[in-house]
Amino acid sequence: MLCAAAAERNKEPISSVLRDCIEPSRPLKALEISSGSGQHIVHFAQAFKNVTWQPSDVDVQSISSIQAYRNHLKLDNVKSAIHLDASQSWENWSGFEPDSLDIVINLNMIHISPIACTKGLFKGAGVILKPQGLLLTYGPYSVNGVITPQSNVDFDYSLRQRNPEWGLRDVSFLNSLAEENGLFLQKMVDMPANNKCLLFRKESQV
Repeated sequence: MLCAAAAERNKEPISSVLRDCIEPSRPLKALEISSGSGQHIVHFAQAFKNVTWQPSDVDVQSISSIQAYRNHLKLDNVKSAIHLDASQSWENWSGFEPDSLDIVINLNMIHISPIACTKGLFKGAGVILKPQGLLLTYGPYSVNGVITPQSNVDFDYSLRQRNPEWGLRDVSFLNSLAEENGLFLQKMVDMPANNKCLLFRKESQV
């Protein structure tokens, strides 16, 4: 079981944001894209027992870690982890049907992956979410072209040095991607350690 210190710190603050969004009285289906170690999804599964959680990742080691957490905690509402490459079309995401999910979660992926992954995330979420379904993303972002504070400026620089395709994305750019795919930015929540939660909703079909 892999253990990321940042995930341990932020799993409960993110859960607090989810508590304001998740209806507790009916069964829901959620997909986490880029689940990493699995710490987040098993925490969410214990906090929201009415939600069936589907973890996924592109990395084999991460998938093994997710499975280890799932087996250790014996959580009935966490499915076996699946391989999912967000840069690929949603048709390749292990058979999710259009309008079939209530929630899609993506934490700390957007800034450490090529832009194709972010575009794929929004396009896929726009298809597989139900009307009024929630896409929640979490991480550091720039706002109106400005990165704050200096630690995030330095972080963005270090990411781009490691890989020119990485780096902090601007909230307005993500909102434009959302709108292209039938989503809208409902809320932006400031989080600890200079991160944000962005809450997007799928437009109701008319």
